[in-house]
Amino acid sequence: MKMGRFAQLLLAAAPFLAGCGNFWQAPGGNSSTSFTLTNSGAITISSGSTSGTSTITVTPGSSFTGTVALTCAVTTAPSNATSPTCDFSSSSLTFSSTTAQTSTLTATTTSSTTTGIYDITVTGVSNSIAETTVVCVAVGVSSSGCTTTASTSGKFYILNSGSPGQIAGFSISSGALTAISGSSQSVSGATAVAIAPSGEAFLYVASTAGGITLYTIGSNGALSAGVAFNGDTAAAALAVDPSGKWLLDASGAGTLTAYPITSTGTLDSSRTAQPQSLASITIAPGGITISPNGAIIAVALGSTGTQAFGFSSGTLGVGATPIKPTNTSAGSAISVATDPQSRFLYIGEIASNSTANSGGLRVFTINGGNLTELNASNPSSSGGVSPNFILPIASGDYVYVANGMGIGNAGNITGFAVTASGISTGSTVAAGAQPLGLAEDSTDSYVFEVGSDGSPYFDAYTFDATTTGKLDSQVPSTSAATSIAIVAAP
Repeated sequence: MKMGRFAQLLLAAAPFLAGCGNFWQAPGGNSSTSFTLTNSGAITISSGSTSGTSTITVTPGSSFTGTVALTCAVTTAPSNATSPTCDFSSSSLTFSSTTAQTSTLTATTTSSTTTGIYDITVTGVSNSIAETTVVCVAVGVSSSGCTTTASTSGKFYILNSGSPGQIAGFSISSGALTAISGSSQSVSGATAVAIAPSGEAFLYVASTAGGITLYTIGSNGALSAGVAFNGDTAAAALAVDPSGKWLLDASGAGTLTAYPITSTGTLDSSRTAQPQSLASITIAPGGITISPNGAIIAVALGSTGTQAFGFSSGTLGVGATPIKPTNTSAGSAISVATDPQSRFLYIGEIASNSTANSGGLRVFTINGGNLTELNASNPSSSGGVSPNFILPIASGDYVYVANGMGIGNAGNITGFAVTASGISTGSTVAAGAQPLGLAEDSTDSYVFEVGSDGSPYFDAYTFDATTTGKLDSQVPSTSAATSIAIVAAP
């Protein structure tokens, strides 16, 4: 088997990794006990005793086992409509491994079904876990109308770094950006935000004034008054691991620390924090990621490159030798992400690609301890100059990059189709001048974008019904903001 560049770096660093507790071993216990639901796209059918289908894919987390019960219901319909009916080829799927399973959703009309656009919400339930995906059904009309049917989103939180800065919650309600009552909290000198995974209800905000602060999320999305968690005023990027048991803090002080947390987000005094040195102090808010199986943490460190750490059974390993930027003289790693199936590590770099828009998206396959870079000699163009944030969507089928194009110039979001063998460039949609953050909402219907320079400062995009992977702008906001990050509630 061919040894990847990163594996060679790891071997070179082997003496330093000796105490890291089986560096590439997946963590034991509850590393990812949930699942995701996705669909294959809109259904177009005629009125009058006809039917159409969409494939519902259920993808388990690395530690999920059990049965997922599927139900469906029409949740959006024309006024006073007689709606189509829906059912499944299999309404119950049982999992004993990480292999995804599918069920066929069938929408059926009769002669009395009203023409128009409908949303069918598919819900998967396993014990206390519930996930949804929305399928658009066009009855007797073009599915192009599906681009505007998603009218309600899950909750999300935007971090602003202005004076005063704030963390504030929103949702898309009736097709408009709507503030969540009681969700705005002042933050001075905001730098980063992270939200707990499914099953938890809290988030963390880092700031230069107060260090890391814990906020509890109420059932209506309101935020409690912040409670001091840690005094690290240099915290530059945060993440919560998939088990919800560790807060990861990449600090401009030059350390990566895994803080043990309780089920309510407070510091767990019964366990010990795990610190390790970083190879640089340059870290962007989108510069940290942890793989969904909880085994790999990566931090983008500017011109130093990207540094990876093993994280096994709550033990944070010593960092490997950083992956140098492709352009070793001018390149800079500014964003990282891992896909939902832990297949790929993505790195966004400035001056990484040979095209005029020189931002690059580097892709490494993850296979045990061997990370092999695809197209190492010339990474895929990110679609812009500065790939500030990378968002793999829940299905794993697409990854989106938020690109800056220089001060005063409109930025964009470029989509890439993902297969088992790598990525290919899809479509591009316009964004604000400096898009800095992306998030996918809990219904898997919206992608949100925030930026700090140039209108729109926020946009909510839906997935196009006819061009797979394309994003359609739906709810732009031109109100000036200094947003630096966004997270979606699970």
